[in-house]
Amino acid sequence: MNITHQNITEQIVNYFKQKIESGEWKVGEKIPSENQLTQMLGVSRASVRSAMNQLIGIGVLESVHGKGTYLLDDQIEDNLGGNSRITAEDCRDVLKVLEFRRIVESEACYMATLYQSEDLIVDLKKCLKTMIESKDDIEKFVIADIKFHHKICKASQNPLLEKCMYRVFEENKKSQQLTRKTFGFRDGIIYHEKIIEAIEAGDARLARHYMYQHLQNGIDRVVEQQKET
Repeated sequence: MNITHQNITEQIVNYFKQKIESGEWKVGEKIPSENQLTQMLGVSRASVRSAMNQLIGIGVLESVHGKGTYLLDDQIEDNLGGNSRITAEDCRDVLKVLEFRRIVESEACYMATLYQSEDLIVDLKKCLKTMIESKDDIEKFVIADIKFHHKICKASQNPLLEKCMYRVFEENKKSQQLTRKTFGFRDGIIYHEKIIEAIEAGDARLARHYMYQHLQNGIDRVVEQQKET
């Protein structure tokens, strides 16, 4: 497949669709690894990983630790279409939302670092400043927090990822406000600072690590809270 430089991840997703719809990739079978796909398509591992995570996020692929990635569902059009539209009902489970965000946003942060610009750094610092100044205003804090994360998703230069996460953020606003009331602001601000530093330094792996840890921290806190109730 000839991959051009424009919308690389989107083209890789289309390549996956062709393999699935043609029956070459069958449900329950392992698909080629990241390394194999990178060599086959002549693209970066980050782009392949981003495409895989999109299909993992909608339940088409499943990543099994230490084993590889498997085709879970061959009805890809149904999953990409209206039947999988993200709704407020989908976002009521804070833990599931955080797990989804951990998968998707970690890679978005990696990609955003590769494509980073001075404008992105300026925008992220503005969001962080607003968050710091809004410790006593939960609604304002949450808006700045969402804007911070959406800026990173947008900077990944993947329109599918950006639109998907925008929908998640919009549906999840109320839950985020409740989460902030419960857990406070300190940890969020610290991780946002670390993420900005890593992106500004051009260290994509470190940026991905901090985003992963940031969202994993939220998951751990929610799990602990659920144990106490």
